[in-house]
Amino acid sequence: MLKVGLTGGIGAGKSEVSRLLASYGAVLIDADKIAREVVEPGTPGLSAVVEALGPEVLTAEGTLDRPKLGSIVFADPERLATLNAIVHPLVGARSMELEAAAGPDAVVVHDVPLLTENNLAGLYDLVAVVDASPETQLDRLVRLRGMTESEARARMAAQATREQRRAIADLVIDNEGPLEQLEPQVRKVWAELSRRAVAESGAS
Repeated sequence: MLKVGLTGGIGAGKSEVSRLLASYGAVLIDADKIAREVVEPGTPGLSAVVEALGPEVLTAEGTLDRPKLGSIVFADPERLATLNAIVHPLVGARSMELEAAAGPDAVVVHDVPLLTENNLAGLYDLVAVVDASPETQLDRLVRLRGMTESEARARMAAQATREQRRAIADLVIDNEGPLEQLEPQVRKVWAELSRRAVAESGAS
């Protein structure tokens, strides 16, 4: 099994790379998606969040009110730490379950937006970074996601720099150009990851 940490700045195109790798046969473990699943209605995770942060984080339907939750925790570092202490272990445990279910020569891709920021590179056999210039990221966020320029710049500034991400990368996927230039690159990366996964399973 080969454990790959996949990351990239907002607007770099990491989701598209994840989608392509999964379509080639990678086992994709999406930290953001799992973080939503572990606090769905009826889960112990949601009960723990409500107990710690109060019933005002729920919508009238009993689901987590994400905008409300965000406004509470991002204004209060202590409450953010409380939330993370509940959610992160649940995400970690679910990720390990999914990883354990993969075959011995599988390529397991962990899609982790804040891999660089949280110093998680050591958890993976290798780190792949989807890379685009800040100008390209900004353009995509404004043009494709409808953000204002100041919103986009604030989101980018809250993340690691391009240089910090590249410093931990074993593989860099350049996504500066249009989508049709990305696919052949990701296919090449997939071939390399598959080769390494087979070598790993033979070595263990």
